[in-house]
Amino acid sequence: MGRYLFQKESKHSVRQWRFDKTQVVALLGSIFIVLSAFTFLLSDFLSQYLYEQRLNEFRLNYEKVTSNLDDLKTRLATIDKKINIIEDKDRAVRNYAGMPEIDQDIRLVGIGGHPLNTGQQSDNIAPVINKELAALEINIDKLSRQVNLEIESYGSVYKEVKENIKRISKIPSIKPVSSGFLNSSFGYRKDPIDNVMRFHHGQDFSVQTGTPVLAPAAGVVKRAYYAGGFGNHIKLDHGNGYTTLFAHLSKIKVKHGEKVERGDIIGLTGNTGRSTAPHLHYEIHHNGEPKNPLDYFFHIAD
Repeated sequence: MGRYLFQKESKHSVRQWRFDKTQVVALLGSIFIVLSAFTFLLSDFLSQYLYEQRLNEFRLNYEKVTSNLDDLKTRLATIDKKINIIEDKDRAVRNYAGMPEIDQDIRLVGIGGHPLNTGQQSDNIAPVINKELAALEINIDKLSRQVNLEIESYGSVYKEVKENIKRISKIPSIKPVSSGFLNSSFGYRKDPIDNVMRFHHGQDFSVQTGTPVLAPAAGVVKRAYYAGGFGNHIKLDHGNGYTTLFAHLSKIKVKHGEKVERGDIIGLTGNTGRSTAPHLHYEIHHNGEPKNPLDYFFHIAD
């Protein structure tokens, strides 16, 4: 059997080691096993470390994406509210222009979404994020169509307004008082005096006595005197079938037959007639039919 000699020399001594082939193979095998085990442990440690690092990176990215999605959803909700306000203004402007309201079925074109194409979703994004992105895509598509619809509507209204500016100047379009708040709306309500359900033909604005009352459009004074439940009241004829009425005034500042322009002060609010507190009762009629004043306010109350 072959032997292997290993020798170490120094100034003072010589050391020798003799190994046979079996011992050398065993030694090399042991060294290989130790190195393999060390390499495996090191690799496992590095893999675990890199995995933790990657996991933390994904977690931070997920939190950032989630935060951005929440911010986008908040902004979209705000835009959606503003579009609702625009739709209210659109109805008011269409009233001024004598145009019909946009049919509700047509408005729904801006509400429906479209089926999700799951094949377009990324496999590299968590399912919950894909779901949020799909919902945002539908909302953005909805808002986009609503905005396009309103742009088309305002284009039509603008054209109509240019052609009918004189007629529109006579349509009551501003609030009759610049302060106070809406206390009672148009429609059925329980009468504040006898608690009987009756149809309220106008709106009541709670204001302090002495608040100026403004003409909502150009017109002629048809009535300006005290009369029963209305107390001191004024009725204006704006032409084209439009009339307005203002009741419970403390003072009348116009007289029968007088011409007024939009924004002119025609009286002061009060508590005369059938009234329980200082307020202004305001009505709009078109061809004798009572209309909801809220549909005619260009500046809608907050």
